[in-house]
Amino acid sequence: MTTLQPTANAVPIPNPAAPATPAVPTRTWIAVIGATLGAFMAVLNIQIVNASLADIQGGIGAGIDDGGWISTSYLIAEIVVIPLSGWLARVFSVRIYLLTNALLFLVFSAACALAQDLPQMIALRAVQGFTGGVLIPMAFTLIITLLPKAKQPIGLALFALSATFAPAIGPTIGGYLTENWGWQYIFYVNLVPGA
Repeated sequence: MTTLQPTANAVPIPNPAAPATPAVPTRTWIAVIGATLGAFMAVLNIQIVNASLADIQGGIGAGIDDGGWISTSYLIAEIVVIPLSGWLARVFSVRIYLLTNALLFLVFSAACALAQDLPQMIALRAVQGFTGGVLIPMAFTLIITLLPKAKQPIGLALFALSATFAPAIGPTIGGYLTENWGWQYIFYVNLVPGA
């Protein structure tokens, strides 16, 4: 039996280099950050309204027991649309679906500030929740589909930051705006980052 002995003339086989991480275009990062900001606004809107619920009830003439529907209608609509978002995004395209709902979210945010009575506020909050609920899963979808595997942790960290930071600062912002300018401004606050 013979054994192979290394020879002095043997050519070493180079180790394959690790594949380079593809550069992510600025346009992609803008889309991811914009979608994450939309998810931030949708989550913020839950807490910011809850902090000012008593003032809203007084402003539109709602009773103490009826005011809970202002928050509940938003949450129910949001919960209904989240599982539908994947299918609706395939039907209308992710871009059109996301941009249309972001625009409608801003329109209905401003409309909620103009509500005159409880039924009108409940209806407007439900439609606002339906359009805002789209922003949360679509932000996650853009992070997973647009970013390469090596950059996805950065996108997911941005998403996690928006999902945890918005509920933390919502009551503070809601209380401040209500105390200094009136409850209507808690709905106008979405217009600045939304623009």
